[in-house]
Amino acid sequence: MKSAALFVCLALSLLSPAALAAPRVGVHDGFTRVVFPLPRAAAISTSLGGQHVTVKVGVSLQPERGQLHAAGVSAYAVKGKTVTVALAPGYRKATAKVLAATGKEPARLIIDVPRQQAAAQIKSTPRQQRAVIRSASSHAAARPRVVIDPGHGGIDPGMVSPWVREEDVTLDVGLRVRDLLRAKGVDVVMTRDTDHHLSADKATDLDMRSNLAKTDKVAAYISIHVNAGDSAGAEGIETYYFGQPISGSNRSLAVAENGGGSVGRNLTRKAANKAQSMLGDILAQAKVAFSRQLAQKVQHSLLATTGAANRGVHTDAFYVIRDPRTAAILTEIGFGSSQREGPLLATPAYRARIASGIAQAILDFLHMD
Repeated sequence: MKSAALFVCLALSLLSPAALAAPRVGVHDGFTRVVFPLPRAAAISTSLGGQHVTVKVGVSLQPERGQLHAAGVSAYAVKGKTVTVALAPGYRKATAKVLAATGKEPARLIIDVPRQQAAAQIKSTPRQQRAVIRSASSHAAARPRVVIDPGHGGIDPGMVSPWVREEDVTLDVGLRVRDLLRAKGVDVVMTRDTDHHLSADKATDLDMRSNLAKTDKVAAYISIHVNAGDSAGAEGIETYYFGQPISGSNRSLAVAENGGGSVGRNLTRKAANKAQSMLGDILAQAKVAFSRQLAQKVQHSLLATTGAANRGVHTDAFYVIRDPRTAAILTEIGFGSSQREGPLLATPAYRARIASGIAQAILDFLHMD
């Protein structure tokens, strides 16, 4: 949803604690939302002039500017305590809504620009007006897109215990998440919606799943998995975003989710090399920062809906999330091998709670809650 230039600005802001002003853009039914993270809660005042929305913020921000590629907005600029968003030609500044949001989440400035107003502002012949209205209507129908990846499937059942098979649990939870998001207007793409694999070759299968997020139209990618432990007492939820693992950590989980055995070890090694090469890539680090934010939201929401043990948010070299060009995470929703969590994961009611937690976190990430 953002150009390479915008990602550069965003990456710079995320890599410097003082630079918190680069925006995130979301396209929703009827309006475009531009969100600027703020270092702390602050009072705001808004002025509307020409084709600009100008907001005075009671906190100093790092200078930033860039283009915005979404209906209704064309550019942004941040200087000192002033945030300016340029509206696209034909959009009425008076209909823009500005809000300073605080609460449990980090402070942020939100500017909503209704898109359907464009047609009313353009003087044209009746035929041209009808064309503009059709164009504006098609833009208004644009929805944020999310890819849901129920891990494993088909010839690869994943974790198997006396209570559950991973491929069954992840598919059921993934479909529930899909339905919850679609009810809120999100365009959801499933990597699989039945018990099947995308390819008999594990590397190709993971590549095909990952490739569904290699488009500017995708706002988030979530891969859902079930954990397994060496002991019956291992339990809890953990969520990952792509990167090098913590020093000294056990790589067995990444190897298992990457196919297991020699295939899993080989794909994990390739993914780890990719993580190392990303360290100097500012565009890649922008994606990592978004992924970390999504992972934190999903982990927090899952704990709230399930009451499960918190195993934390981590980085590791999971092959399926190494390449998506958007926020991408992998969440382990519990231990199917656990004598307590295994039976829970087998119940529709508990799966519904998990799906609710994931869906709510995604909506929060998209600023649609």
